[in-house]
Amino acid sequence: MTTKGFVASHAKDATFERGLRSFYEYRDLGIKQATEGRVDAHVIRAAAGKAFSSQPHLHKTSFQLVYILKGWIEFEYEGQGVVRLEAGSCVHQPPSIRHRELGHSDDIEMLEVVLPAGFTTEEVESVQG
Repeated sequence: MTTKGFVASHAKDATFERGLRSFYEYRDLGIKQATEGRVDAHVIRAAAGKAFSSQPHLHKTSFQLVYILKGWIEFEYEGQGVVRLEAGSCVHQPPSIRHRELGHSDDIEMLEVVLPAGFTTEEVESVQG
């Protein structure tokens, strides 16, 4: 048995930082370092006072899961249309699916798990392929 890669992240120690999107703050859960970059996991919440803006885009991932902890968010997905997610909702975003966010509540909080940790994001012309 090995303990290499073990990590525990506690809310009382949480720090949120700006990341991929300027209107969100991200809490690193330590998974990227623990898995040597194979997986990333973070909690995302709305950044107070930041204007929302979202362009159609896709992520070069092999796996992406979003679980809504609090509030709501709406996305438009290629081939799926508008999807509203509320607290307790979960979505698996297949690799390279075109999408864009349409809006979210001021109190949005979500857990995101992504493989690989070092994925890239590309802006696209539209959500439709």
